[in-house]
Amino acid sequence: MVRLCLALVPLSFLLSLIATRVVRGLSVRAGAHDTGPIAGQIKETARRVPNTGGVAIFLGISLPMLMLVWVLAPGQIDPHDWNLVPADMHEHLAGLKSKAADAGVMLGCLLGVHVLGLVDDRRPLGPWIKLSITLALITVLVVATDSRLLTMLDAWAGGRWLSVALTVLWIGAITNAMNFLDNMDGLAGGVALVASSMFLWAALAGQQWFVGACFALAAGACAAFLVFNFPWRGSAGRGASIFMGDGGSLLLGTLLAFLSVRLTYSTIGGDGTRWAGQAGAHAAWYGLLMPVATLAVPVYDMVAVTVIRLRQGRSPFVGDLNHLSHRLVRRGLSKRAAVVVICCFTAITGMCGVLLLSAGPREAGTLGALVALMMITLALLEFAGSDSGVQTPPPAQHGGGAG
Repeated sequence: MVRLCLALVPLSFLLSLIATRVVRGLSVRAGAHDTGPIAGQIKETARRVPNTGGVAIFLGISLPMLMLVWVLAPGQIDPHDWNLVPADMHEHLAGLKSKAADAGVMLGCLLGVHVLGLVDDRRPLGPWIKLSITLALITVLVVATDSRLLTMLDAWAGGRWLSVALTVLWIGAITNAMNFLDNMDGLAGGVALVASSMFLWAALAGQQWFVGACFALAAGACAAFLVFNFPWRGSAGRGASIFMGDGGSLLLGTLLAFLSVRLTYSTIGGDGTRWAGQAGAHAAWYGLLMPVATLAVPVYDMVAVTVIRLRQGRSPFVGDLNHLSHRLVRRGLSKRAAVVVICCFTAITGMCGVLLLSAGPREAGTLGALVALMMITLALLEFAGSDSGVQTPPPAQHGGGAG
């Protein structure tokens, strides 16, 4: 099963690679380039680059998943009789079949988020409309699949409403963080690739085959997109030939956050005994911090830029050039170097998160402290002293920008 899940990475990569090339060509012919600013936004000089890359990412993830849902749906082909199904997979078929309905709901809600992003990429809807629709779709996804964090709160809260609210808040926050992070060539795709790889590692270690398959598809799609989106030629070169747009960043944020809720967190004690359970129901409590550690950098960027905008008297949902990537560039890094640094930070915090799942209490405390110290050190390096790297906009300046 591990090899089968890993085989989905090159499958998704190939599908998304072909789709990105096709979508890019069609978008250039149709003039579907990055849109202009909305009032109050600040962005770099616009480039005539299509922002429809999210379509290719969605196809790379959804097409194999649709095939899996169709095969596992009741009344369809019985995989036991399908010679292409490896023998070691047969014992897992019942469990996979039980996930078919949830997978269908997930694909439907992801399609809704994706279409919302595509519409906003063509004709900006405004932050509050986009946020409201996104949260509504996330709520449907959480309730319909009963995917919730901290279910132990049900008895205390008199129902599952608190757990649902916290789960919607978590998924909504990560979706918004990934949307904010889509502000420089290769950044959102690179961070999503690293994060999905870390989650894939944890899913395979915990024998969560369906969730692992979804993370494998996400990793392959992001890797293919980066072929066209990463600034391979450096800051002085042409850079990306296609952007993912909101149709990609909202999709990836929702998918990663939702799957992190579905992931089973396992902890191995000092005697080698393993406890496992949905969202940590039977695991050591610190196993739940694995997704927080893995996604610490996007969350840090969202919190930091929100504080900066509020201190400047601006809406936190109106884009500017004060993201972590922009601040690093103003401190002397090239754009490519800033993207690589942020991806490396994500890899470090992600590996700490994965190690939490096999750590004892003492080691878990050390790993948690390491992640916290990394974020504190990053904040001190950024904001200590008079030159904080923060850009203060002119009072009447208008423009547009991502996140």
